[in-house]
Amino acid sequence: MLTMTEPQVWTLIGVFAAGMLGTITIVSTLFVRVIRAEIARLDARIGGMHGELDAKITGLRSELKGDIAALRGEVRALDGDVQALMKRTFGIE
Repeated sequence: MLTMTEPQVWTLIGVFAAGMLGTITIVSTLFVRVIRAEIARLDARIGGMHGELDAKITGLRSELKGDIAALRGEVRALDGDVQALMKRTFGIE
């Protein structure tokens, strides 16, 4: 029977420890690579969404500018109509 004082036992313990350490190293390295790849993928998706959002905001801004300009024109026309009614009603020349 082998005891803990036998060199073969210590050799097997060393080989097992080295194998476990190598396995942990490989698994952690692969895990870090996967995490980096996923972060890069998410960064690319966020960058794409950022561009889309910028385009939508720019479109909305130009649409609002057009609507505000049209509203200003309508208010000016309404102001002219109100002034004409005031002149007609109160006889102001």
